[in-house]
Parts: sequence; structure tokens; C-alpha cells
Amino acid sequence: MNLARGLAAREAADRPIRVGLVGAGKFGTMILAQLRLMAGVRLCVLADLDPQRALAAARDAGWSEGQFARARGAAAANDVASGGRTALVESGEIAAACDLDVLIEATGHEEAGALHAYRALERGVHVVMVTVEADVVVGPLLHAHAQRHGAVYSMAYGDQPAIICELVDWARTCGFEVVAAGKGTKFAPVYRRSTPDTAFGYYGFTPEQIATGGFNPKMFNSFLDGTKSAIEMVAVANATGLDVSDEGLSFAPASVYDLPTLLRPRADGGILPHAGMLDVVSCVRDDQSFVDDHLRWGVYVTFTSESDYARRCFGEYGVATDPSGRYAALWRPYHLIGLEIGVSVASVALRGEPTGAPFAGHRAEVVCATRRAMRAGELIDGEGGYAVYGTCLPAARAREQRLVPMGLAHGLKLRHDVPADHPIGEADVTFDESSFLWKLRREQDATIAPRHSELAMTGRRQARGDNAP
Repeated sequence: MNLARGLAAREAADRPIRVGLVGAGKFGTMILAQLRLMAGVRLCVLADLDPQRALAAARDAGWSEGQFARARGAAAANDVASGGRTALVESGEIAAACDLDVLIEATGHEEAGALHAYRALERGVHVVMVTVEADVVVGPLLHAHAQRHGAVYSMAYGDQPAIICELVDWARTCGFEVVAAGKGTKFAPVYRRSTPDTAFGYYGFTPEQIATGGFNPKMFNSFLDGTKSAIEMVAVANATGLDVSDEGLSFAPASVYDLPTLLRPRADGGILPHAGMLDVVSCVRDDQSFVDDHLRWGVYVTFTSESDYARRCFGEYGVATDPSGRYAALWRPYHLIGLEIGVSVASVALRGEPTGAPFAGHRAEVVCATRRAMRAGELIDGEGGYAVYGTCLPAARAREQRLVPMGLAHGLKLRHDVPADHPIGEADVTFDESSFLWKLRREQDATIAPRHSELAMTGRRQARGDNAP
């Protein structure tokens, strides 16, 4: 509740939080719009592979072009920043080497995101990781790396995973039991077969909107086919310790008033295998007709209390409950992604506290399955492409089956023919492990993942009340 006061104090003391931003796409432009207006914060470095695109984004966000000066290296960038202007650089690695308090990584690229975060953290610079695609591949390792160097590694507030974590934290802080948490989206089974060629139509864009340009068809296809939802729920699982189902996400059509009835354990009439789960609900039915009062843009938590008195209060104060009054739901209908990033910047710099981080370790994994039958020699083109869609599984199960993480499934060549909906395993493909991301992932697999996977399996058995493997 005191972040704004802390920022005001930094402004009054002329000691602003020094921020670097890597990536000037849509999310980055939204970040730029608010960094310009925040008290106690100063944008020292802006990095993008295309400096002209970065300048255009800054202009759209209300910045004066005269605020920026090109710099060729970290030393030059620091000189520009010390003079009161913002250094414009072409490399995220340069930004990570600058004199900063916080680096915001918003490239959306797994390899780049992991590299920039790692380099900044080893210098003790806090990192706000917008690139959740990198977080779900090596987030637990980056979190441990941050702790070793006295820095904070944080999810980006405003994006749905961090806001879900906030709702979970609210419920637990109040003494409630978290039954389920997650988000809404637009999903129908036919979208599993969607490609970048069909994504805009399914998503609902008009021809006029598409003609304006600026839309990434692979990104929107990932939103539609369930991949992005799987990525985000894995990030939340690793942060909160909540489970993902062995069956993946349900994408059950639901209104906000359905949440407490639907997202409760099966033993009590809901769809969850047990309490303490993550799931995503859809704003459309299988025939793509819209549900009234849906949660397409929002997030939710369902919860209960051991106290009969507290449960009675749910209904007395108008909280949405199931017919028994035992299960309740709270939701936030919208999120503003980059416009809310200031909460993360202030939290890590003023409090030394992330707005979500993989405290629970490696609990869940995003794996991929084929959209169609594919032949030996064909290439997998990763998230939102023509070849595969992503689903989420418990990390221990993905490890046992040696399934390939979606974030590492770019440019992999099939060794043999596979049918549609085939989960891609390491034996199915050839790949090059020489990249920095692969090296970090193998380090995580060898150190962090086994310990946390065993803890997760133990927790799942306890939640089921049995000793099954």
C-alpha cells in the first residue's frame, strides 16, 4: 500500500530508480507509456534490435525523440544516462551491462530473455521478466541465480501470471484455502488446429484492424490454441506451488458466476481432481458462441474456509458462492499488462520483493504436441506456429516421459513420422544443445528440477490422500 509513497520519496530525494528496458514491441510500448509518467523512476536505457522501431514506439508512448541518444556500448550508454537522457542501444546484453537498478526484459524471445536476465542478475541488477516464455524454461534457475547475487527476479505485474499470484497470496494471507486459481481466455477445441493463417479470423479481428498492421499472427495463434495459457499456468504453478492436472487445462466454458461451482473438487460436484489446482476457463462454448458474463480478459481464485462463520459471511457480503455456500470466488475482470509494470519496478527496488517468482521450483512443464500428422525431416517451428501446440503437465511426468519443453522446440527436426496430437519427446527429434538457453536448462535439470519434482509428486500424493506414485 506504500509503493507510491516510496516512489514519491525517491523523487523528492532526486534518487530515482534507474531502469533499463529491453524490447519495444507492444508490451514494451505500453511499459514506455507509463515509465514516462511515474514518479521516482528514470528510464536510462532502451534496447531493441531495431532502434528506429524503438524510437517510433517511444513517440507513440508520448516521449520526445530528443530524449534519446544512440550509444554503442555500456560505457557510452552510462555517459548518456548520466547526462539526463536515455541511451538507445541495439543489444540487450549492452543494457544488462549498464549501471541500473532494474532491467525489464520484454523481448518475448526465450533465448534472448534468459541471456539478458542472467547477465543482469550476475551484476546484482534486479530483473522484471516480462518474457514468461523464458521463465517457464529456466525461471527456477534464474531465481536461484538472483539469490546468489543479492538481486530479485520477478514476474511482471500487469500480466496475468503475477496478478493470479497476487490473488493466491491474498487468499492465503487471509487464512482461506485456495481451491483453484487461473484465468479466462477464448478457446474452442477447433483452435488446436489453428495456424498463423487462421488466427486473426478466430481471434475476432476485423479486416480493417488487420490492415493497420502491427499484429503478430504467431503470438495471437498461441493465445488461441491454448499454448499461451499453458505457459502462464506453468509460471503460476512454479510460483505458488499449485498443481496442474495430468489431463492438462480444461478450458471449460464458464461465466464468472459459474466459477465457485465449477472450480471445486469433483467429490463436491466440480471438475477439479482435488483442491489446490490451476485451470483456465473459456469465454466461448465448443461451437464458438459466447458465454454471458465471461472472464476472457481476467483472472480468478476460488477458495473456502474451515470456519463455518467465515463461510456464512461469504453470502452475507455478496460474494459469489456455489449452492452450498462452502466455495467462493473472487475475480479481476481485466489486466493492463505493460501499463501496470510500475508495481513490479517499485516492489523489487523499494522492498526487495518480487511480484511473483518461482519459489516453488520446477513443478510444471509446457510440452508440445503436433497439430497434424508430420513426416520425418519436417521442422517444428515452436510456439504459435504451424506444427505444434503447447499443453501443461506436472514436471515429474514430463521428465519421466522425456518430453521436449515448448520453449526449446524451435527448429527441431523430426527423426520419424508422427501422427497428429503426438507429444514430442526427445527421441522424436534432433536438436542442437549449444545455445545458452539449452545450457541453462541442462543445469536446471541437473540441480533444481529433480529435487522440486520429487517434492511436487509428494505434495500431489498427499493432496489425493494416497500413496500412489
